[in-house]
Amino acid sequence: MPGVIDTILSRRSVRTFTNGHVAKTHINTILDAGRWAPSGLNNQPWRYIVVQDRDTIEEIACCTRYSNVVQGARFLIAVFLDRDAVYNYVKDVQAVGASIQNMLLACCDLGLGAVWLGEILNRKEKVNQILNAPDAFELMAVLAIGNPADEERTSTRKAVREVAFNEKFGVNWVERDEELR
Repeated sequence: MPGVIDTILSRRSVRTFTNGHVAKTHINTILDAGRWAPSGLNNQPWRYIVVQDRDTIEEIACCTRYSNVVQGARFLIAVFLDRDAVYNYVKDVQAVGASIQNMLLACCDLGLGAVWLGEILNRKEKVNQILNAPDAFELMAVLAIGNPADEERTSTRKAVREVAFNEKFGVNWVERDEELR
């Protein structure tokens, strides 16, 4: 059984899906993973709307240029920040991001494919209207989830030395085997 590091390193955004069924227990596991993300003061400012109805999925698909991804998904999870639960906007947005990442990792661990759709935020008012979301719910993302189509997925990342610095900005981190003292 792979560990969390293996899951993090193997997770890829999946944009094409098969028509296969997704068990409700898997959906519950994904939601459970999301709700266990850390949040400041444990305020848990995230809210989720699970969308499985094909007509509603079609309506939401019209809110993004990635409509084919949305239409191909078996279900969606619309992720919101509940502004009524906010105590610090930046920290709470970060908490919602952690919740989303937990759900993406859970999908990977369950053998499901998922993608974090952000471009749809350009039409967040329309998505809120379609989902009858309360005014206090600010859309943060829509996750498109399903059984992944069988295709090669690759990704690259910048080297650690390009994004991390040692002690001060400008001194690039050097990966080395010696222990910290």
